[in-house]
Amino acid sequence: MIDPLSNIISVLRPRTVFGKSVTGAGSWAVRYSEFGDPSFCAVLEGSCLLAVDGENPVRLEAGDFILLPATPGFTVSSFDAPRPTLVDSRAAAADPQEEVRHGDADGQPEVRLLGGYFALGSPDDQWLLASMLPRLVHIRGAERLTLLVKLVASEASGHKAGRDFALARLVELLLIEALRSMQGDGAPPGLLRGLGDARLATAMRDMHAEPARPWTIETLAERASLSRSAFFDRFTRAVGLAPMEYLIRWRMALAKDLLRRGGTSLAEIAERIGYGSASAFSTAFSRHVGVPPGRYAREA
Repeated sequence: MIDPLSNIISVLRPRTVFGKSVTGAGSWAVRYSEFGDPSFCAVLEGSCLLAVDGENPVRLEAGDFILLPATPGFTVSSFDAPRPTLVDSRAAAADPQEEVRHGDADGQPEVRLLGGYFALGSPDDQWLLASMLPRLVHIRGAERLTLLVKLVASEASGHKAGRDFALARLVELLLIEALRSMQGDGAPPGLLRGLGDARLATAMRDMHAEPARPWTIETLAERASLSRSAFFDRFTRAVGLAPMEYLIRWRMALAKDLLRRGGTSLAEIAERIGYGSASAFSTAFSRHVGVPPGRYAREA
């Protein structure tokens, strides 16, 4: 049975790019500029305050895990925060030092964080994450996530054989574990909320398993054991997209992944995602992506 979540992770192809320890003591505050790529943070010791642009401030405690799918600007600080020091997120990411200290330089840290970010196989697949997650994911008591973050940091700081392969798999596990924690009725509209609905999940698994099949609202509703109108309304409310729009976006994500990897003809891609000819696929791809598939492949 096809698992849509694993399916999507394989297309996103996340890989770790940067990770380091951040500690703080005394009175301190740091303001990071908007970054754009997905980022994460695990609180290993102590507590601090996180204020993400557009969201209510949250208190972070040891064992918490934060995921920012598109990393807007944010401030992290002690609870008696002074005026924040401004930090360029891109410059901080490129800084090779393995630990950053904020506040009092001497003595034991009062909070220890482990954070980093990961790049996706293609930045224009960001909508896949956006369809699954809110701007700020705050998971409490995330022991498994904290363990995975530590393993990512340990692997990234070493140079053992197979490092790149191990990092790629660990980051995939990290993202899957975070997404699992968001699944169900409490999730915002998106893929995870849809998968938390047993009836919708059946139809979604079918779309992922057979993207080339000529699906209609009627056939998908039948798979979900719902009437056409009930299925359409329930799917749209849960996922945030109409069923056929979700299917088209998934087909285009598959097409982009195949084009980036190379070695597959347009006719073959068309057949694999449900278009009758290379020209029909090219027309649809150009309309939805904004550029012809040949140009997309060259630029990717």
